[in-house]
Amino acid sequence: MSKGGSKLVIYASILANVLIAVMKFIASIFTGSSAMLSEGIHSLIDTVNGLLLLLGIKKSKQGPDKQHPFGHGKEIYFWSFIVSILVFSLGGGVAIYEGIQHIIAPVKEANHLNLIWNYGVLIGAIIFEGASLIVALKEFRKAHPTGYKSALIESKDAASIAIIIENGAAVTGLIIALIGITLAYYMDNPVYDASASILIGILLVYVAFFMASETKHLLIGESASDQDIESINNIISSYNQIDYFGNIRTMHLGPDEIMAGIEVNFKDNIPVIELENTVKNIKEEIRRANPKFTHIYIESDSILKSSYN
Repeated sequence: MSKGGSKLVIYASILANVLIAVMKFIASIFTGSSAMLSEGIHSLIDTVNGLLLLLGIKKSKQGPDKQHPFGHGKEIYFWSFIVSILVFSLGGGVAIYEGIQHIIAPVKEANHLNLIWNYGVLIGAIIFEGASLIVALKEFRKAHPTGYKSALIESKDAASIAIIIENGAAVTGLIIALIGITLAYYMDNPVYDASASILIGILLVYVAFFMASETKHLLIGESASDQDIESINNIISSYNQIDYFGNIRTMHLGPDEIMAGIEVNFKDNIPVIELENTVKNIKEEIRRANPKFTHIYIESDSILKSSYN
């Protein structure tokens, strides 16, 4: 998914979450539902998260400067990590806390669980969140035609991943809230509603853990895929001017930027002009194979020969 596509999905998600949050909070006031309150907090946090992701995308587009010679591409990873922390602490933590509080001091009056309010808000929210999720998945599929599960793990577009996972968690959370409220009403037992809030909190904690884990690797400096590295191997192997090469090191500088460092041992007595052209051609071929390789460094190192003997 391109940054433009990511922004379009984020804008749609923010608008939907603002409207849904307002509806959920109003419904929680009239019904006293802890699950509905947790869902309202969830939507409010998703709105803030969307704004933070937009900030990250904007900052990641800044070019290189003296302090950041490779640009600011990793800004999106930092803000995505902040989003995961917010989901964990505010989303999951508050939902679990609210559920426990309502188990300790349950609201026994069944009238507080007004099915008209709750069903209207939850079903409407499921429709809006579901539509937003479908749009996000379609945009993601354009850039990743393979299966969703493998693509989500392999993708380096943290903003797109965050939106898809958050929308998926939102739809799941709404279904849990719907089940909890229904059981609480018909069983005349508010513990079901409170339990739904706890389940929503556990769901958000899991989502936050997954997002933080994926973003952490990118912040530290995750390498390119094995397929991309194999492509570099094949390209360099085709040049007769090179005896040996190795120590191919790659690192993602952003969703669409990869740095590669390669050590090579050129054959002896090759004219300087031929060496320069060889290096130039190798870089061009690597970029043609994958335009994301924006920074390529080739170093001549005769010590490599001993490691191949």
